[in-house]
Amino acid sequence: MFLGQYTPRLDEKGRLTLPAKYRNDLAEGLVITKGQDRCLTIYPVQEFERISRRLRAGAVARTEIRSFNRVFFASAADDVPDKQGRVMIPEKLRLYAGLDRDCVVIGNNTTVEVWQPEAWAAFEGPAEEGFADLADLDLPEIDPEVAGP
Repeated sequence: MFLGQYTPRLDEKGRLTLPAKYRNDLAEGLVITKGQDRCLTIYPVQEFERISRRLRAGAVARTEIRSFNRVFFASAADDVPDKQGRVMIPEKLRLYAGLDRDCVVIGNNTTVEVWQPEAWAAFEGPAEEGFADLADLDLPEIDPEVAGP
């Protein structure tokens, strides 16, 4: 489980140093792709494979599923962190998320998100306003396929 918020910087080569707390869970490899709301999402390889299986099982006859799959997989890049915990963020993904040097990296349960600081602030402020109201959400029962091992 990925928790917390961090503010690393991209180096001159476009590499992101992962927070030390996340490195063990991402050491065997990861996939970076476009996330929702103009952020990037980093998946541990096992989580990306699980999501991929679910997407393959989707109704490919539906236009929105085909479109989502095309954007999701075409923008994906796999990597293995180096000994310093750095991963390369491809230029196309940096442009998508508006990343230059400063970043906000957040834990989002089974994934990690990378945000441009102003975009994160614009999201976080309104989201915190309604946070208390969200506590009453009806959560679905846990599906063993979703929960994983």
